[in-house]
Amino acid sequence: MTATVSLIKAQSYAVDELMQQLERTLEPLGGMGAIVKPGDRVLLKPNLLTGARPTKECVTRPEIAYCVAELVKAAGGQPFLGDSPAFGSAYGVAEANGYLPWLEKAGVPVQELHGQRYATEASGELAHLRLSQEAMNADVVINLPKVKSHVQLTLTMGVKNLFGCVPGKMKAWWHMEAGKDRDRFGTMLVETARTIAPQLTIVDGIIGHGGNGPSGGEPHALGVLGASTDVFALDRALVAILGANPADIPTVAQSIRLGCCPDLSEIYFPLARPEELAIADWEFPAQLMPIDFGMPRVVRSTFKHFYIRFIKEPMAAYANR
Repeated sequence: MTATVSLIKAQSYAVDELMQQLERTLEPLGGMGAIVKPGDRVLLKPNLLTGARPTKECVTRPEIAYCVAELVKAAGGQPFLGDSPAFGSAYGVAEANGYLPWLEKAGVPVQELHGQRYATEASGELAHLRLSQEAMNADVVINLPKVKSHVQLTLTMGVKNLFGCVPGKMKAWWHMEAGKDRDRFGTMLVETARTIAPQLTIVDGIIGHGGNGPSGGEPHALGVLGASTDVFALDRALVAILGANPADIPTVAQSIRLGCCPDLSEIYFPLARPEELAIADWEFPAQLMPIDFGMPRVVRSTFKHFYIRFIKEPMAAYANR
């Protein structure tokens, strides 16, 4: 079956305009009502990478999460927001990036993600992966990635965003175990995405994060909203918009190899086509870094995560009482 990727030009995060833009983007997919049924528990999975750079467009904008939550509720669903940030808790990172007023307004709770091992379509060492119970048990998963450059993977989009459903510091361990081989790491990310199988991906590309991402770069206007029920097809379209070579993006290259990513010519674009939204000045990383963390870095990363989550965040909350 031909994958449908709905793309539009979008410039604003103003909620009234953004809501209209999202409804227009979802219309060719049948609207939110085609994805969410009354009573469905719906995980909204944004990119909540870090609370350290709240003005640098490192995370999915809270206005996107708010509008999507309202659309889910209008369809009769029960949305909740969850992620497993690199450092700190989902609640703490959401708070640092201005999410809480929007979540309170929409009545959307934040849930931390907890892990369990699940079977995948792969064989060998990737036949079972430790993934979020909350994602696997949700009736609907709506993936809300941010378009960003990435010093290890070149680009991070819909497939990479689902790595946030690998709970806690398992992500750092995966970087250490799989990171010596970009293709192997890309395969693990593809298997994660295939296993979680989000029913809908809506990409925040209005303002992306270019340069030395996923957090060390700068905001870069992109002017794109995109949506698809096929996360792999949406990523393929974004690669075309940004002018990247699919072979240089491990998540895209491995999704093509594994037969789960259609060719660009096989994707149906009911609204704008990638060439109509293409930009020539997207800033890719100045130099790719090896993915391998190594044991010392994993230990430091794990310590930093627990320090932020169990010491820094509680002390900040206590001081604000």
